[in-house]
Amino acid sequence: METTVENQQDQATASFEKDELVVQIRGLKKAFNGFEVLKNINLDLKRGENLVVLGKSGQGKSVTIKCIVGLLKKDEGSVKVFNEEVADLNDDELKQLRTRIGFLFQNSALYDSMTVRDNLEFPLTRVLKLKDEAEINSRVEEVLEGVGLLDAIDKMPSDLSGGMRKRIGLARTLIMKPEIMLYDEPTTGLDPITSKEISDLILAMQKKYQTSSIIITHDMACAKITADRLVVMNDGEYIAEGNYEELENSDNELVKSFFK
Repeated sequence: METTVENQQDQATASFEKDELVVQIRGLKKAFNGFEVLKNINLDLKRGENLVVLGKSGQGKSVTIKCIVGLLKKDEGSVKVFNEEVADLNDDELKQLRTRIGFLFQNSALYDSMTVRDNLEFPLTRVLKLKDEAEINSRVEEVLEGVGLLDAIDKMPSDLSGGMRKRIGLARTLIMKPEIMLYDEPTTGLDPITSKEISDLILAMQKKYQTSSIIITHDMACAKITADRLVVMNDGEYIAEGNYEELENSDNELVKSFFK
């Protein structure tokens, strides 16, 4: 009987953690030179969830995730990450928050003058201030093995293909062990086979590291592979939400257009 009670408690705890919100956005508005890019954004990201954001170019998808990490300041509304209002954080608190969030840019943002090893060591030594060489080497090798590129450890970024650079960019982000991952068009510019490899990798990293992710993409194959839930953005707002099958069968013509 005691074991049963303990199991029930464990299940209740797991359920709570699964439903925990790591990002909570309410009424977010952002304009540039008088032009409203975000008109009324409301968004929740649950712990351990992959959320895909669809929308045409110029809709403000990237602006939203830049507000999440404090790279852009909101005009109105609320942006909470780990229950903290981002706008209320001072510089040190914002830096600390960013160590818990990984941001994968479209161009992978690798340092071209550094080897793959140096690129991965950089955030460990400069941001986390690690000095133990054994720990540094262990973490570098672990993430490279995770993305299938351990043999590229001493290569330069210029020696890598576009897909490999994406993988190294992802490894450098994951080496900080972030709780939230933000992907900005992770498969842009890649051929279909490499795009699928990156999409499969995003899914594998979610399971391995229990990350919560927002994935901005135009690639519907990527969306189908990675998404637990999708939202569609149009004219500065989210107009639809659901899983892949639900949105694929939507009555909304704009939503349906993404699935054709």
